[in-house]
Amino acid sequence: MSEKFEFVRYGFDCEGYRASFVYRARGREFTETMDFVKNDWEYDEKMLDRALFLAWVLAGTSYYKCWPTREVSFPGDCEIDGDQARFFDMVYQEGLGQFAYENGLTREDLAHFVTTSERRGMLEGRTGEGIMSLQSGGKDSLLVADLLEKKGVEYMPWFVASGDHHPRVLDELAESLQIARRTIDRDGLEWAKENGAMNGHVPITYIIQSYAVIQAILSGKNMILVAVGQEGVEPHAWIGDLAINHQWSKTWEAEQLFAQYVKERIGNILIGSPLRSMSEVRIAQLFAENCWSRFGHSFSSCNVANYRQHADNSELKWCGDCPKCANTYLMFAPFVEADEMKSIFEGQDLLEKESLEYSFKGLLGVDEVMKPFECVGSVEELRWAYNNKKGGYGELPFEVPNSEFDISLENDAQKEITDLVK
Repeated sequence: MSEKFEFVRYGFDCEGYRASFVYRARGREFTETMDFVKNDWEYDEKMLDRALFLAWVLAGTSYYKCWPTREVSFPGDCEIDGDQARFFDMVYQEGLGQFAYENGLTREDLAHFVTTSERRGMLEGRTGEGIMSLQSGGKDSLLVADLLEKKGVEYMPWFVASGDHHPRVLDELAESLQIARRTIDRDGLEWAKENGAMNGHVPITYIIQSYAVIQAILSGKNMILVAVGQEGVEPHAWIGDLAINHQWSKTWEAEQLFAQYVKERIGNILIGSPLRSMSEVRIAQLFAENCWSRFGHSFSSCNVANYRQHADNSELKWCGDCPKCANTYLMFAPFVEADEMKSIFEGQDLLEKESLEYSFKGLLGVDEVMKPFECVGSVEELRWAYNNKKGGYGELPFEVPNSEFDISLENDAQKEITDLVK
């Protein structure tokens, strides 16, 4: 373990619309910047400052993970009340669960935020009206856009780029794509790696959502739509009482906590997923029914092929060899003809690939193989998908248990948001 991790400062350039977030660890400063979309909305400066503070803390996980420690510090004028400290504890503990598991850490090793003030009152900040929809090029966000367009709902599609490229499929949306640019401190992280830093997964969904709140304030929007189904709840493993999820920040619990923080501490902005009430397999069904002909050959959920550092993700692809590809193949098998599904994987039937056998066992809960650390469906719904696949698909070389999974089951969600796409 190392010395404390320091939150140094954050700032916003009102001319260039660039935010900067600075941290220090092992005597080295790390700076991350975000370039937001400019517009002529007269934003509320107090709301913006509170949103910048939230993003500063959440984005800090990318640098904190280099040398994780219980102790974190802030400048003397930064105040954190008890509820904030508990929220940030969850982000740096549950949100870093996979990182902890892969690096042999426990909850006690991770950050514990200290209360330094009484609770501050709510802001009566000025917000505009309108919807902002986060886009990635994956099936979930494209489905949200398609359903909004079918209902005639106006929205601002928003994408966070990490380089000079963005998925061209997003240019096919009815509304004009708005692109913000995130620049992580690659030089700093490379220096950290050379000096023995740890590495691992961070709660990226929370980081992007915190940046989206800033953009909503700058653009005069009062509703932010993310695109997440009922996922992330099924733990991969446990460390004591710490559930190990690949993406805790995508869970229903995390959505509620984030929405509450924004409402109570930043302003009257509603944030959540219109797909939250649905299972992953139900989302696949809706995508197949509503927009396969439009996006079926241009979307991708494969991180390996598209979202590595410096990758050109203009044309989204599938690697055909990772758990995410295997998961997607299973999800669509009950709804998309076998030849059509194979065509997006260069003619391959993934069920017949020996290299994916272990991944399929993890996805389907067979032979006690651990579920892959990816954003994938639950074991029960994937078993249902496999046992209800259309004709023409291959068979796995092991028995897959039957499942009584109910694809029509509706889960808890924010009704005001889910009603937008029903």
